[in-house]
Amino acid sequence: MTSTIGIPIKLLNEAQGHVVTLEITSGQTYRGKLIEAEDNMNVQLKDITVTARDGRVSHLEQVYIRGSHVRFFIVPDMLRNAPMFRSRNARGRGVGLARGRATVSRARAGGRGGGDRGGDRGGDRGDRR
Repeated sequence: MTSTIGIPIKLLNEAQGHVVTLEITSGQTYRGKLIEAEDNMNVQLKDITVTARDGRVSHLEQVYIRGSHVRFFIVPDMLRNAPMFRSRNARGRGVGLARGRATVSRARAGGRGGGDRGGDRGGDRGDRR
């Protein structure tokens, strides 16, 4: 089964426990420790430094920010080596690798039931006497 969670969400989940910076749609930036990140990008931060658009700086103990209000995240550089950035083509040649060729040839043949639709497929019973 393939994962339905995208790489940005996986990266955000990897960043939990680290200091991140995010900018919201109003232009304010928040820098603090990421406590929790949800799949819809809602985040919870603690020990936050808030910088307003005009440059004023304030401090918050804890904040919860709705994901739809986030413009972008800045995550630590150490997450460049996170496992989700590894190539998926780096798999070894295993037993089930050749199965893909059969799937490709079956798709070219038209899938289940043969390739031609209609026409003479021999379903006629012929003369009935």
